[in-house]
Amino acid sequence: MTDQNSQRKYTMGRSDEETERLIEQSRLFEPITRRFLTSAGISEGMRVLDIGSGAGDVSLIAAELVGPEGQVVGVDMNPDILEIARTRVQEVGYENVAFLAGDVQTMDLGDRFDALVGRLVLMYLPDPVTALKQLLNQVRPGGIVMFQEIDFTITETYKHPDTPLMGQLGDWIVEVFERSGANATMGLELYRVFTEAGLPEPTLDAGLLVGAASDWPGYSYVANSFRSVVPLLEHYGIATAEEVDVDTIPQRVREEIEASKRPVVVPPHFAAWARTNVENQ
Repeated sequence: MTDQNSQRKYTMGRSDEETERLIEQSRLFEPITRRFLTSAGISEGMRVLDIGSGAGDVSLIAAELVGPEGQVVGVDMNPDILEIARTRVQEVGYENVAFLAGDVQTMDLGDRFDALVGRLVLMYLPDPVTALKQLLNQVRPGGIVMFQEIDFTITETYKHPDTPLMGQLGDWIVEVFERSGANATMGLELYRVFTEAGLPEPTLDAGLLVGAASDWPGYSYVANSFRSVVPLLEHYGIATAEEVDVDTIPQRVREEIEASKRPVVVPPHFAAWARTNVENQ
């Protein structure tokens, strides 16, 4: 992004553990992201730009959808995580994906793309409307724009007296995101961001993870999410590492769910997609 839009710090931090969490997150959300991309119209032969591509999870899904005749270019400001992305692409044998490190606004990416996509990107930008307006310059007239974002605050409606631990974890994660400057409600603001950026009214969709089985992988995902934000929880004086006790979160949450018979609901992901205005480009 531009200098203005790259000033907001990534809330989850940069570490090997966070990279592993992102990959774990992708495995859990893969069906939802795939549905969003397919519904938005990502299809064979397209040239797709994936911004904030990270460890390559969205790029890998897009590469499968566009096929060998298509192309996916992932761009991220963190060159280290792109090395992981390249390794993962090599492991699956895709030859239609490339990753570039740097500011997408200042890079020469060649011809405009058929589609612009991003997952959990706009929530970290101080001015997502301006950023999206600039990014539209990378998309051909009539091309697809699709973003997937989260809304943490909706979990407030799932609170219940029988699941106090889940309620506390939810409060902590919302506060740390808000204190760090990230937009914890970006999922529900996608409609506004799209229309204010000059795009037509977008199509909207949502998906969430819910689970209660004893072997549900979401338990470890919740714990690993907190492992990434413990430094900020302590920095802002929200909670100490001892209070969070990350290593015991899976067991404690599982026990709470078994006792209450109420499932875990992970904050939902929302998506918006639209085609650029031909007459405005």
